[in-house]
Amino acid sequence: MISAELATALQLAGVRWRPQPGDRFAIPQPGLHGQVFTISDMVVEPHEYPTGTVLGFNGTTEWALDSVDQEQAVWLPREDQLRELLGATFRRLERADDGYRVVVIGAEAGVERIHTAASAAEAYGLALLDLVGRATDVLHP
Repeated sequence: MISAELATALQLAGVRWRPQPGDRFAIPQPGLHGQVFTISDMVVEPHEYPTGTVLGFNGTTEWALDSVDQEQAVWLPREDQLRELLGATFRRLERADDGYRVVVIGAEAGVERIHTAASAAEAYGLALLDLVGRATDVLHP
């Protein structure tokens, strides 16, 4: 999972989110720091019994937020979502001594750009931030 800081930077750079089941997000408000929420059509809770674990399907939970505007949430995209957003610029993911490297083709006549981070998701996020930032620089010099 990418950091909340990188997710916020992507949001500020113009990456837009269409919420779908399975998507994760954070709400940058006091008391919710570090909480990750997942969009789901149904809440499932494991219940432990002496006979084993039962997965309970619930319509509501005991503790819940009523609602939050999407603009108040920060999307925490998965690796596959980040890779999809990179589109045709993505070349490869490599394991490195210091984590992972994502190699993309930059706008500069096929020049490869390399982004390294401790996790693959974070490397994808950095590559996307670079791509979106460069597009913004081109559109708004």
